[in-house]
Amino acid sequence: MTLVAFDFDGTLSDSEMMVLLGEQYGVAEEIEGITTRAMRGELSYAESLYERAALLEGLPEAEARAAYEQVYLRPGAADLIAALNDAGHTTAILTGGFTPGVEAALERDGAEVDHVVANELPVADGHLTGGAEGPLIEGTKDESLEALCMETNTDLDDTVAVGDGANDLPMLKVAGNAIGFIPKPAVRPHCDVVVATMRRLTRVFEEDGLL
Repeated sequence: MTLVAFDFDGTLSDSEMMVLLGEQYGVAEEIEGITTRAMRGELSYAESLYERAALLEGLPEAEARAAYEQVYLRPGAADLIAALNDAGHTTAILTGGFTPGVEAALERDGAEVDHVVANELPVADGHLTGGAEGPLIEGTKDESLEALCMETNTDLDDTVAVGDGANDLPMLKVAGNAIGFIPKPAVRPHCDVVVATMRRLTRVFEEDGLL
């Protein structure tokens, strides 16, 4: 059995949840600028997330839900996840994005993973508070991957990590196999394999004997 851990925004999905939320509040351009700097490694993920969340203070919860409903999986992602599940592997999503967006996208395509590790944007009185909380703000994806290994009795050598941005580097560096999905320039040197489509990623898994 192999533990396959996917990033979400930019990997399983080409949506950026924070940008979609920002579009509901007229701050998408500012959010996208902060996101780009973080993915290039110019500021810490925690700093970038807190800055972006602060821009969303006061966004009505209903508008946040509308943004999450615009989050979609990439073509072929649901089929790949199903194939990995059917092959007996453990599938996980480790994302700095937000649980409602991940759940909305998975539900739409009828996809299921064994574990979702994600963050939350707290709500009070029907509006976003401007804060953020969750295991992948100050915590890093290598820590979450290692915790999942402990929980599932999986050796780190038997893990595959798939990601694209700077906040994926910790898990890419410790995983048994590091796959970059259209990775940012700073991430590419740390990837064993680079792919640009779910079809190609499926072939990589087939070549590695996982499918």
